[in-house]
Amino acid sequence: MEKKIWLSPPHMGGTEMSYIQQAFDTNWIAPVGANVDAFEKQIDEFMGYGHVAALSSGTAALHLALVLLGVTRGDFVICQSLTFAASANPIIYQGATPIFVDSEPLTWNLCPDALESAIKHCVRKGRKLKAIIIVHLYGMPARMDEILTVCHHHNIPIIEDAAEALGSAYKGQKAGSLCRFGIFSFNGNKILTTSGGGALWSEDPMVIQKAKFLATQARDPAPHYAHSVTGYNYSLSNICAGIGRGQMEVLEERIAQRRANYAFYQQTLSTLPGLKFQNEPPECLSNRWLTALTLDFQQTGISPQTLVAALECKNIESRHLWKPMHLQPLFKDAPYFGGTIAGDLFRSGICLPSGSSLAEDDLQRVTQVITNLFA
Repeated sequence: MEKKIWLSPPHMGGTEMSYIQQAFDTNWIAPVGANVDAFEKQIDEFMGYGHVAALSSGTAALHLALVLLGVTRGDFVICQSLTFAASANPIIYQGATPIFVDSEPLTWNLCPDALESAIKHCVRKGRKLKAIIIVHLYGMPARMDEILTVCHHHNIPIIEDAAEALGSAYKGQKAGSLCRFGIFSFNGNKILTTSGGGALWSEDPMVIQKAKFLATQARDPAPHYAHSVTGYNYSLSNICAGIGRGQMEVLEERIAQRRANYAFYQQTLSTLPGLKFQNEPPECLSNRWLTALTLDFQQTGISPQTLVAALECKNIESRHLWKPMHLQPLFKDAPYFGGTIAGDLFRSGICLPSGSSLAEDDLQRVTQVITNLFA
């Protein structure tokens, strides 16, 4: 059998072990240390401005953002429906009610018109709308100008879920730095990995200082263990931060490799009838974490299930698009605003192998399976 082609395997840069060794040599194995400090500084510098708290996961970062915004039981939080469950689960942690919003067809991200409808619903209900979570899906920035206009009009803070979008940009500004909070994931399948990890970004240094306080069990400055508020065990290990330091050194290269993967797929497959790739509007730069496409079954007679199975037969991993949150059993009673775009994308789309280490013959294997299916 031919070698396995994975969807998005981790890809080391080469210097990670030296930073890990430093942590062992200095005996800093705890969730503090030189690697954590240096990793946060690297992200700060990459983003261009602002402040960063390195955390144990992107989910932890999103949860802390909600805590810092004062989200509590009975509040409303609007969330993009077409996303991974980690975008919505922290709303439940806080006892708040998620309100899901449809996508728009250009970027597949949160629809500004449906967002306006959802906000008006909250106003009619007379319940506090504390936050809006937008997602830069598969690395593609959302239509931020329109979303920001709506949210500023209603004075609602935005959390940018840029878990998949480190290195993406909107009108030259880094994704994750356009709103009150930005969150990133460094899970094993991301463009930058620390094995498990994440980060919270804010322009406000005091907010990040408070996030770090909450992430370390909210221990008060006292000569004994004193706690006045609920804290969390969300700090990033100094070992994992060492991996992140090495990964940051090759981040620009990784983005270029992912974009090259997309370019190969797009050039090779775009002439196939009924196959369409996720758009990149002129104002957007996607890191192309995953190359995603849709199949028009009426034109092709090929379903995503058929394509996934054909690739799997050749030992190639692919994946369906995220199942929208409003279609998940967990959130079956949550309000939803919009039409069928998110659901249609889920039913027609797949993600192709997009790892930074893919060779040209790997890409050719993938595209050959697809073109054979269309023959």
